[in-house]
Amino acid sequence: MTYRLVMETAAAFIDEKIRSLDDWRGVTLARMRQLIHEAEPEIVEEVKWRGTPVFSRGGIVCTGETYKSVIKLTLAKGAALPDPASLFNSSLEGNVRRAIDLHEGEKIDEAAVALNLAKKPKSR
Repeated sequence: MTYRLVMETAAAFIDEKIRSLDDWRGVTLARMRQLIHEAEPEIVEEVKWRGTPVFSRGGIVCTGETYKSVIKLTLAKGAALPDPASLFNSSLEGNVRRAIDLHEGEKIDEAAVALNLAKKPKSR
C-alpha cells in the first residue's frame, strides 16, 4: 500500500513520526530532515510505503527510513553520485540507489550541506 499525502498532511505525519521516536532516532531523523530542507528549500515532503518519509523534487530525492538500530537515508539516484569520502555504507549492490546508515552516537558531517548552501559564482 502506498500513502500519498498532501504536503501539509505529510509534514504533520513526519512530525508525529519523529515525536513517536522518543530516542536518538527521532533526534537524528529530525536533524536529517532539517539538513535536507537547508540543502534544497524547495523539497517536497511525502509519505509512502507504509509511512516512510520521502523527500522529493521532480522525483524522489531520498527516503528517511527508521529501524530499531539505524536511520537509513536512501538516495534514489545515489549510485550516480561521486562518493570520494565513502559516505554511502548501505545498498551498495544496486546500480541506481545508495544509502547511508546512521547509527546511535555517530557524528554527522555537515560539511556537504555547507557546500550546497554556499553561493556559486556566476559564470560570465
